[in-house]
Amino acid sequence: MIVTYDLSRFGIPDGQIIVGAEQQYWTWKPGGPDRVGINTIAYYQTFFDRRVELKLGYLRNQNEFAGTVVGGNAGVNVFGPSSNILYQAGMSNNPAPTPALNVKYNFDDRIYNKFSIQRSLNPDGQAAQIAENPTGLNWSTTNAGILLLDESGYKNKAAPGAPETWLRAGLGLNNSSYTNLQYPGQPRNNANSVYYVAADRQLWQLDMETSPSRGIYGGFSAMYAPPDLNKVSQYYEVRLYAKGLFDSRPHDQMAIVATNTAWSAFAVNAALAGGHLAHRDSTAISGTYTAHVAPGIYTSIGLTYINNPTSITYTRQTGHALNLLVSTSMFF
Repeated sequence: MIVTYDLSRFGIPDGQIIVGAEQQYWTWKPGGPDRVGINTIAYYQTFFDRRVELKLGYLRNQNEFAGTVVGGNAGVNVFGPSSNILYQAGMSNNPAPTPALNVKYNFDDRIYNKFSIQRSLNPDGQAAQIAENPTGLNWSTTNAGILLLDESGYKNKAAPGAPETWLRAGLGLNNSSYTNLQYPGQPRNNANSVYYVAADRQLWQLDMETSPSRGIYGGFSAMYAPPDLNKVSQYYEVRLYAKGLFDSRPHDQMAIVATNTAWSAFAVNAALAGGHLAHRDSTAISGTYTAHVAPGIYTSIGLTYINNPTSITYTRQTGHALNLLVSTSMFF
């Protein structure tokens, strides 16, 4: 549950206070750990005729950088199967918000640069972060330092005869104390990083005059993190999605997303040396349909096929995976 309070009624244009809390419980324990805590506590404000945007508090930078969701309220989740390439670099997210200050500068209505100074997640992973700080209120966790994020991009909204386009590229630099996967016996390393590029483009406008955002879109993403410090070293994605493809369902969305995740060669070689079965990458393809069932209510149903569904190691009984997802989102 996330609540936003608008301060414009008190003469503070664009001022917003955002407070959120969440509870998650896993019947499949490897998906955990369980938690009850904050989702976000933030203040948002614009300056200089919206040229500068500021947001500070306990933030979920997963939703602020890289464009991990495209397509509106019930958008297409990109970086889905391997968004942990961002988390392992320290980026905060829905179940693990951290203190941060984000500043976005809009050069015009299309070109922007966004910068963040954020308390990193625990460098031992999100499970360690949540186990040590389940409420999300702690200022820091063990070995966590500072993550600096910067993203530059070009984004224009769909207009008659002008298809929607979003191009972005970013990097993250983290001084947390990470274990070196190449030399695990050595002291922890203090210089992790992540780099990404992504692009989304409207390929066809279905209703150019009255609803230009309706149509078919395509996009791709590529991410890299040094293999000596990160178990996920490379991530690639291509996606094809549509908004309002049917006249009778103008607010529905559908998507097909294919991904490839490459594991760190150092982590794979270590697993093989230890006598484990290990694979070097994982591929997945998913299809999702999101229906606008009532004002503010969206229901999604999707299937995802995954080849090599575990992380690096597996057993001979491990095959492929076919996952069914059903979810409902409510905005009011």
